[in-house]
Amino acid sequence: MSIPPLLRDLLTAVGPSGQEGPAAAVWRDAAAGFAEVSSDTLGTSFARVAAGEQAPTLALVGHIDEIGVAITHIGDDGLLAFGVLGGFDPEQMLGQRVLIVGRDRAVTGVVGRRLLSREERRDRPALKHSDLHIDVGASSREDAEQLVRPGDVAVWEGEPIELANNRIASRALDNRLGAYAVLEAARRVAVEGDSQLDVVAVAAVQEELGYHGARTAAYALDPQVAIAVDVTWSTNAPGGNPKRVGKVELGGGAAITVGPVVNPGVSDLLRETAAAQGIAHCVEVYSDRTQTDADAFHVSRAGVPSGVVSIPVRYMHSPVELCSLDDLEAVIVLVAAFARRLTRETSFLR
Repeated sequence: MSIPPLLRDLLTAVGPSGQEGPAAAVWRDAAAGFAEVSSDTLGTSFARVAAGEQAPTLALVGHIDEIGVAITHIGDDGLLAFGVLGGFDPEQMLGQRVLIVGRDRAVTGVVGRRLLSREERRDRPALKHSDLHIDVGASSREDAEQLVRPGDVAVWEGEPIELANNRIASRALDNRLGAYAVLEAARRVAVEGDSQLDVVAVAAVQEELGYHGARTAAYALDPQVAIAVDVTWSTNAPGGNPKRVGKVELGGGAAITVGPVVNPGVSDLLRETAAAQGIAHCVEVYSDRTQTDADAFHVSRAGVPSGVVSIPVRYMHSPVELCSLDDLEAVIVLVAAFARRLTRETSFLR
């Protein structure tokens, strides 16, 4: 299986937290073929597949923002200082190529490190983001200012690549995979045409900064149930520990979350659906927050019964996040099947 064209378009669109516009435009254009499309003032996008008058709402939520950086200062030497948008280790930046959304065009730069003193080279202090800068080849501040401005954003540069065993690597799998999955699940529901609930795919913004898009979307939609689709750490990688949250393996299918944030009726129905449909899946156990948009939905208004389905990923928050397209397909099939099992009488009261 090659990378689906829509997924490739989403992965190559620049859209870090707070500046998701290009990626959101790709998503909304794709949604327009089968759904009622809208957006809000934060930039969150919605694709509604209507089921009839006064139908309850199922929200399928995948955040569309990616981690990145924002230019904070241009030095007299033309070098650029930056702050991070989302959390990632500085080691992931050193030596990388970046793509800056500049004044009127994309600008390519590279990430360098300040020169170390002899003592520092001997002691090797921990790398900090403040040790790094972006070099666009400018010879002076004035030269750089023709290309970029403080506030411009940047992401890692590089095309998605296809690997062995139906696996791919790319920046922004977190969480263009989820944004793609909820839209594709909604499209399949629309094709079947038998859902009893309005199914609303949501491409939420600013998840990496604190679930901001999910908070406002949950309030506006007031859904009867919600499923967040995100990525999660694969345990079959060096350092992976199945004792922490369970055995969540790359190639193991859809990861269904259980824990205090998720409604047990929702997680049970997801597990029943996966078993009944023969969908590859595993269970991920959280004893606290899920670190997904479900954390915002489940405490919105009077509380939204929420679930989480995730795609296992290696090397998260790096330029080479890696996943299995088979796992992605399992998530899409599961979410679409879950949506079609719900009736207007389905209740998740506890």
